[in-house]
Amino acid sequence: MLDLAKKAILTGVGLGLVAKDKIDETVQRIREENKLTEEESRKLAKELLNQSEEARQKLTDLVKNTTNDICTSLDVPSRQEYTELEKRITRLEEALKNSDNETA
Repeated sequence: MLDLAKKAILTGVGLGLVAKDKIDETVQRIREENKLTEEESRKLAKELLNQSEEARQKLTDLVKNTTNDICTSLDVPSRQEYTELEKRITRLEEALKNSDNETA
């Protein structure tokens, strides 16, 4: 389940990187076709990159929220709960070991 979430996030990051290259290409083509100034093309590229980043962030948030919802519905313990259980088990094992030593 978490592998799927990681893949989705990495895909979003990959799309963001590809998007930058495509944005640069597209802005260059638009600049040549429409005779934009350097400043206008920079502004357009910046706007498109911002929109791409917003879309990537929305995808990341969606994946995180969906993953959290799935884990909650499946009653999967959180990292903190898991750590607390590990500590509790360690304490119980030590107590059991000590009680075995006292009876021996």
